[in-house]
Amino acid sequence: MHFRIHRSFFVLTIVLALSFLAFGQEPTKTEPNKPEPTPTPVSTPVPLSAEAAREAARNPTAEQIVETSIFLYGFGGGRNTLNQIRRTAIERGKTSVMGAGGKMEQANYQKWTTRGENLAKEKIRLDQEFPSARYSLVYNDDKTFGIFNESVFTPNDEAERAFRHQIFYGIESLLRYKENGSTLSLVGKDKIGGVDLHVVDVTDKQNRKIRYYISAKSFRVLILEYEDGGVKYRRKYYDYNPAQGTLFPFRTVLYADGKVVEETDIGTVTYGQKIEDNMYSTP
Repeated sequence: MHFRIHRSFFVLTIVLALSFLAFGQEPTKTEPNKPEPTPTPVSTPVPLSAEAAREAARNPTAEQIVETSIFLYGFGGGRNTLNQIRRTAIERGKTSVMGAGGKMEQANYQKWTTRGENLAKEKIRLDQEFPSARYSLVYNDDKTFGIFNESVFTPNDEAERAFRHQIFYGIESLLRYKENGSTLSLVGKDKIGGVDLHVVDVTDKQNRKIRYYISAKSFRVLILEYEDGGVKYRRKYYDYNPAQGTLFPFRTVLYADGKVVEETDIGTVTYGQKIEDNMYSTP
């Protein structure tokens, strides 16, 4: 069952966000035993009119758009729910990737993730089983290494780049923009396949920039775009469904310069199970 919320709810969300900015500031605390300074007269905040609320809904800021997405990906609990539920994640599914010979190669995969204070602090292990080989890629403490037959190896540049793209060029970079210290920029609006979209750029401290196409109706990320090494990438997200009280896309397709280079179908995703740290260490 898909998660649906009426458009009027989004208007209310934005109004509440704007009202919070107007009224939510705590008074400045004074030190004990010191006289309080004479307060400077300030104007009384005026609540938004109905027309101003409608205008905010028609033309929201980049922050309002992204915060609404975060709110909905957490099923109304926002980043607090996402942080609590997604402390760990175990994901299983099937993926097809473009091989060296230009043919798509299929693999079963499992991925373990332990959430960090930001994406750079994540711990991730990806096990892939191809018909001809089975190996793991591990990201820990901003380092990447591979494991094959209990032996550690250094992945080639292409494999490491693809692995890091999964970490830093995804929906999590939007949902955790504050933790990553990223900046937001509103590009404008677009319409693709009859769907109205907000277009927002997110740029992190390492100057990685991702352009997100966010549904103006559901506030789900439908497409993201980025460029790396002179190649233009586009990832599309499908089959959104609930996953333990959060919203999750169960199918993704990645394009490089307009050609499909990766298709992933997630079978299951489980949050909150204990993952031992040795999963992310060398044998």
